[in-house]
Amino acid sequence: MRLDLTPYRRSTIGFDRLFDMIENNARAATAENYPPFNLERLAEDRYRITLAVAGFTRDEIAITAQQNLLQVAGKKDDKAGSANFLHVGIANRSFERRFELADFVFVEDARLNDGLLVIDLVREVPEAMKPKSIAIRTGAPLAAVEDAGVAEAA
Repeated sequence: MRLDLTPYRRSTIGFDRLFDMIENNARAATAENYPPFNLERLAEDRYRITLAVAGFTRDEIAITAQQNLLQVAGKKDDKAGSANFLHVGIANRSFERRFELADFVFVEDARLNDGLLVIDLVREVPEAMKPKSIAIRTGAPLAAVEDAGVAEAA
């Protein structure tokens, strides 16, 4: 699937990162889909990623969180190579999954249980970035009051 966002790039300013993410995700959608995963929205500011990592131990999985990027990688040890399998149906190959995170989204917890890796995410917007209600007062603006005070002193 080829996604061309050029017409939108020409008529918008400051959305380059968003367009890059859309194009990267479209490219990645054609790539291998292992391990399978679920994305859930638990609440307004809480999210959960669940990856099916059957056969992997906690020591074989690495989770790395960077600014706006979560990377989950699994590296399988080659210990099972010495076994004499008649059929191998459980995938145990190494993997790497990347998830683009919005601003202020952080990993809160990660747990491995019954072959499922559950990663809980939370969005914590700093107080300075939250909308504030501004009180409306009556009277002259401060600049006018200060200018009047300077004129009276002269």
